[in-house]
Amino acid sequence: MGYIGRYILAGILTVIPLWVTWLVVDFVFRQLLRIGSPIVATARRQLTQHVPELADRISWPLTDEIIAILLTLGMFYLVGWIANRVIGRQILSAIEAALDRLPLVQTIYGGVKKLIGALQQQPDGVQRVVLIDFPSKEMKAVGLVTRVMTEEATGRQLAIVYVPTTPNPTSGYLEVVPIERVVSTDWTLDEAMNFVISAGAVAPERITFSRPDEMGDIPPDIKQT
Repeated sequence: MGYIGRYILAGILTVIPLWVTWLVVDFVFRQLLRIGSPIVATARRQLTQHVPELADRISWPLTDEIIAILLTLGMFYLVGWIANRVIGRQILSAIEAALDRLPLVQTIYGGVKKLIGALQQQPDGVQRVVLIDFPSKEMKAVGLVTRVMTEEATGRQLAIVYVPTTPNPTSGYLEVVPIERVVSTDWTLDEAMNFVISAGAVAPERITFSRPDEMGDIPPDIKQT
């Protein structure tokens, strides 16, 4: 029974990464299919009415799914190409102006757009990936600095830090942390996301855990290691 339990546990640990990967890939493909499938279905109905012989030859469900995915990717490429042109920016500005008149939609759209823009730019005075004291001073959590603010009364710099949760980084906590309480790291955004999603299994070999003002509390033998 001991050997059986050991092999069952080994099988579970082997399957879990594959299963999680499949869930992510399946979710992405399903979203792509949801966008492209209505267009493909409409095109197939038109093809069946006008060219039934050709429609019968390519009447495979897998064919429709592949075409829908490729069509969606092509649409994303086209939107990106247009958005980088003058006329595309003008159209996007007109759409955003229309969304500004819808209170709830404007709040969601504006917030998501500002978050994406913040993650594409390096914040002032601090690294993007940091460690903060969370949930207590004896523990650290990986966070992403989205911006730096100034406290009006004292002029102190405050970092706005998003702390993603494991294994789903799309949910998390928003913390306002004084700059002097932030531990900067040399991790990239990809390395931080891999660390969070893998629950720490995938990470760079070394990390700066303590701030300079905290080094006096660390025993010398631990500092050397």
